[in-house]
Amino acid sequence: MKQKTLLATAITAALALNAWAVSAQEAAANNAPPSNSASSQGNPKQLQTIVVTGSRIRSVDVETAQPVFTMTQQDIQKTGLTTAGDILNHMTVASATTYGKASVLASNFEQGGQYINMRHLGEQRVLVLVNGKRWATGIDGLTDVSNIPSALIERVEVLKDGASSVYGSDAIAGVVNFILKDHYDGAEVSGYLGQNQGGDGTTDNYSFTVGGSNKKSAIVFNANFNKQNTVWANSRDWTRYPYGLAHSTDALSGISPWGRYTTDTSENFSGPFYVINHTGSYDGVGTAADSRDPANYHQGVTTADRFNPTQQMMMRIPSELKSVFTQGHYDLTDNLTFRATGMYSERDSSAQIAGYPLTSWAQSNYPVFIDKDSYYNPLPGQDLAFARRTFELPRVTRNNAKTFHFDAGVEGYFNVGEHEWSWDAGINYNKLDGVVTSTGNLNLIALKNALGPSFLNADGVVQCGTAANPIPLGTSLSGGQCVPFNILGGPNGATPQALAYISSLGQATYGDTSKIYSANITGDLFSMPLDAGDFSFAAGVEHRDESGYDRPGQFEQSGFSTDLAAASTNGKYQTNEAYVEFSVPVLRDLPGAKELSFDVASRYSNYSNFGSTTNNKYSFMWKPIEDVLVRGTYAEGFRAPTIGDISGGGSQSFDTYIDPCDTKYGVAATNSAVAARCQAAGVPANFRQLDTAGAPVASSGGDQGTVPFNAGVGNINLQPESATTRTLGLVYSPASVRGLDISLDWYKVKVTNIITSISAQYVMDQCLVQGVSSWCNDFTRGSNGQINSLNRGNANLGAIQTEGYDFGVHYRLPEFSFGQFVVSLDSTYLKSYDQQSASGAPYDTYAGTWSYPRVKGNLGLDWSLGNFGATWGLRYQGAFRDLCWDAAAGIECNQPNYTSATWGTIGANRKGAIVFNDAQFRWKAPWNATFSVGVNNVFDRRPPITYSVVNSDAASYDPALDLTRYFYVSYNQKF
Repeated sequence: MKQKTLLATAITAALALNAWAVSAQEAAANNAPPSNSASSQGNPKQLQTIVVTGSRIRSVDVETAQPVFTMTQQDIQKTGLTTAGDILNHMTVASATTYGKASVLASNFEQGGQYINMRHLGEQRVLVLVNGKRWATGIDGLTDVSNIPSALIERVEVLKDGASSVYGSDAIAGVVNFILKDHYDGAEVSGYLGQNQGGDGTTDNYSFTVGGSNKKSAIVFNANFNKQNTVWANSRDWTRYPYGLAHSTDALSGISPWGRYTTDTSENFSGPFYVINHTGSYDGVGTAADSRDPANYHQGVTTADRFNPTQQMMMRIPSELKSVFTQGHYDLTDNLTFRATGMYSERDSSAQIAGYPLTSWAQSNYPVFIDKDSYYNPLPGQDLAFARRTFELPRVTRNNAKTFHFDAGVEGYFNVGEHEWSWDAGINYNKLDGVVTSTGNLNLIALKNALGPSFLNADGVVQCGTAANPIPLGTSLSGGQCVPFNILGGPNGATPQALAYISSLGQATYGDTSKIYSANITGDLFSMPLDAGDFSFAAGVEHRDESGYDRPGQFEQSGFSTDLAAASTNGKYQTNEAYVEFSVPVLRDLPGAKELSFDVASRYSNYSNFGSTTNNKYSFMWKPIEDVLVRGTYAEGFRAPTIGDISGGGSQSFDTYIDPCDTKYGVAATNSAVAARCQAAGVPANFRQLDTAGAPVASSGGDQGTVPFNAGVGNINLQPESATTRTLGLVYSPASVRGLDISLDWYKVKVTNIITSISAQYVMDQCLVQGVSSWCNDFTRGSNGQINSLNRGNANLGAIQTEGYDFGVHYRLPEFSFGQFVVSLDSTYLKSYDQQSASGAPYDTYAGTWSYPRVKGNLGLDWSLGNFGATWGLRYQGAFRDLCWDAAAGIECNQPNYTSATWGTIGANRKGAIVFNDAQFRWKAPWNATFSVGVNNVFDRRPPITYSVVNSDAASYDPALDLTRYFYVSYNQKF
């Protein structure tokens, strides 16, 4: 039995993401799951049984038919990372997160949290558990894992397989289960300090843990403080420009602090434009000429008139997290135990982006112009449309999120004949709420007053109103003084009083509450023939109430603010579920069948908003000989629409896109079929998409629109997503090479009826590139061909399918006089990742392109000798194809003949692979302390600049580590 457990632990370690895993034998001896309290009262069988993620059946084996790998507390400490999100996002099966610490432009309330995206299937398709129970989520189904106390993690089990038949909704891409310590005797404190080589991005982490136990009870308490400071985009040459230092004058915004005007006040807003003469460019530093004299303007927006918005932008969001956690149990009788867990966390984060790109048509329902009678109008007697970035008021969003978790229940054991059964029943309560405040947006009503009629009074002060009808002090909107705004005068023309008058303070509140009531039972029914083992089962029922809201401030909802107008979200639903699972051992200790077993599970779910669904799972485990394990699964899964999906109020969005009809950078430039569709839609010949400066877009990355689109409207008729997952794996642990384990797992996942908030680019591409006519009704064009409105909401669209392989090697070398070495490899190969927009539409292929590298791997070497230890790890991200800078001219386009139906353009720019190296040295002091020092990204490697997404260099890599070389030191003291 002991040898078998050691072997199984080694197998799971071989699949672990951490490149610095310790030996399987040590993991089994030092980190085995603690026995339950009933077992400690003299029940030897329960000392050996555990529940492994992916199954509800208790078993003596940690080998499973599903690909599960385990990370221990010792593994976590070797990463040099302090939060669960940072740790898990280094898994090779983890993909770039939509709402990571580099997602500064994200405007949702998840900003500042940490989320897990597995196999590129999205954070909403990963189920996060803590001690096997659902953790708090927001109304869009995302689980912030930053508040899970890393110091209390005993192990993390990651199921790389679908598990809806066992756990219900969301378990499509996989399940992450944090198993926390429930026994702790003594106390410990730890401190951590890390910093980028450039002196920014400082991380502080302090943790205190105390606990005690006796024969009947145990309790553990933890308090944690984590603070991660800002990294500014302008702090490094290669991050301070939208497309890197090599293109420092490209992709700059046409809406700058200098201001421009046009007599064209129509919604097309196409000029001609006149820009104030000024000194300084790009960064907003400089002075402007007298804005009242039309001679001080030049026609057209030159390169020197543009602005680099990354000058005011964060690259990494700062956050501060405080949390307290307690967990305990008490044995009511020898076979009845009460357990409870409580957690409270508060997270404060903030994000800053450049000042608002203000135009007369910031809100189509309330356009604002420079009045013909404004003192600052260079063409008195004529209303003027304008564009001007309020550089003086960078937009800052602050998010205060509070999370509360409580679960409590009883569990017990009883005998049915010679077989022991276990049961549990309890409640699980999660509550997330928060407040978002924002500054840097403008009050359009006040702005209209400030740009309205004004005159120079007898005291030499510019005053609102006219000489015949002045607006006296204190009679303007909200009781404050109306202050005229010299909007065309550049930053030096904006007085603090004027900026204060037009500023708007935004506020929104949000929350989500889940109440879960569950009961489970598991045990052995009877013994199978041929001494194959016990036929076991698990069954259970669950009732869940979900409710949530997202309420923007009333002024933001009104559309009279430059803040993106949004409507409230309010929704709720209920679900009742029941499941059953059977474990069927068939053969054991026979020639060609050292072990053969099957597992079958089924779950019925009934939702109040869409109806019912049943999902099944079938798996097998076969050991033809002791050294070889073959495993496989076929699983059905689903993801129910979230409150945000079905009840979302929607909001405005200024999207960045490239019009497929653009005759230079759009698909129409190289695809005659697309050009024909554009012509049929009435797009003018030689059409060019205009950027924010009114000039033709200058790159294939397109530009941000000047008209807000409508995005994210909920759909009450949404149906659940459906998924099928297939896996087949082989684990080889040769007895002739002790300590060596090799694993290879194939996976294929297909998700149909996908729920998605579609992008503006996606809407255009489906209509014009893919020729799906139903999408063409979702946007319109003005008389000049420019897109002037677009609706994009939530819909059950086509499908996602992905296929690949996970390969792992773990080798614990024989112990030498100079130390013990462990070599480990964890890698993933992405064979395909395809997405279909609608049933019958062609698939878009993404494998091997930006953010979808085919190969990812972690390779590590761990050394230990007595009280000393060291690790060296390599994190590898493979090569990928990116968009060319200019395919037509062959600029940065090293694969000019590459064609992609997905991109719709000819040519690609291949970016090479990159390797990040990490190192750590540690020492166990005689006074029961551990001291560690480390460097991540040892050789200061810089991620490649890509042109698929503006400012994307930190988005697909870890911004905490991979911006530059990162140093850290930690100290842990036990008492």
